[in-house]
Amino acid sequence: MKILDWYILKRYLGTFTLMLLLFIPIGITVNLAEKIDKILENEIPFSEVAEYYLNFTIYFANLLFPLFLFLSIIWFTSKLANNTEVIAFLSSGVSFNRFLRPYLIGASIVCSFALFMSMYLAPKASKGFNEFKYEYLKRSHKTQETDNVFRQINDNEIIYASRFRPKTHTASNFTLEHFEGNEMTFKISASRLKFHTEDSTYTLTGVDRRKIGKNEDIITSERKLDTVLPFEFDELTPETYIAETLNYSELNDFIEKEKRRGSGFINRYLVVSYKRWSIPVSAFILTIIAVAVSSVKRRGGMGINLAVGISLAFTFIFFDKVFGTIAEQSTFSPLLAVWIPNISFGILAAFLLLKARR
Repeated sequence: MKILDWYILKRYLGTFTLMLLLFIPIGITVNLAEKIDKILENEIPFSEVAEYYLNFTIYFANLLFPLFLFLSIIWFTSKLANNTEVIAFLSSGVSFNRFLRPYLIGASIVCSFALFMSMYLAPKASKGFNEFKYEYLKRSHKTQETDNVFRQINDNEIIYASRFRPKTHTASNFTLEHFEGNEMTFKISASRLKFHTEDSTYTLTGVDRRKIGKNEDIITSERKLDTVLPFEFDELTPETYIAETLNYSELNDFIEKEKRRGSGFINRYLVVSYKRWSIPVSAFILTIIAVAVSSVKRRGGMGINLAVGISLAFTFIFFDKVFGTIAEQSTFSPLLAVWIPNISFGILAAFLLLKARR
């Protein structure tokens, strides 16, 4: 690499790192100011609070790194333009594509780290972050009830419960149906189901069992039955944030399992899966846009470049959130929803790059 490459690459990585170091403490301070009452009220140990904010840092750095990267590039490239350094580079015979090369090298480095973080580090941090939040900061979450849980738990069995209570590990009007091919061969119903966490067994109350025969059915009733069933109680209604806590291979396995069970949250899980790839890719697109916008010396100086950059950055985030929510709440393709912001801004990047070359 030549002097030009090292000069820009060091500014690229240095400014991005500085931007993270400046904004993350601000985020921690704001969050702590908001949560300090509950932390003191619940007498949470310092070690758990420290671990929570470590997870908080990783979680939000992964979530907002495209924004930090974009603003940092606009910042230092605008300074180069205001100091007429960009003009000096281009006047020396360096083409705009050659000038762009160290930016793309920097984007590759950041993208590689971001991809590793989103696949493995961020899920672990997200798990700790959400568990702490619901354990200490949102206790009402534990009392939620879910009506009409319907699941295919394996290739042959389907279950149903009308009232599912995570806190007490109970459910009402429970039914398990066993199929061989397309024909039901066995059915068990209970007015109440209770899961025992210590040994993973179930107690059924008000039990009716029906064995379906060729000529007639055999029906038996019991007041109470202790048994083992082929599913874990917590698997019936996974937390809405569970996809964020799984690494990429675990997430793919989880999605396949949820598809077989007929989960209504498949689109939400797919959005999380596709974003593991789309967010790092956005580093390249936003890098090109940032360079094209800020490499021109403007009459308003750096302020104009920052204003344009912040507007574009928040438009990108708006697109990302809106289409992600649409996919989660409807039948809109999650793949298309996740990649629309990158595709749209990729076209914008190509247009701005052509304009900057002129």
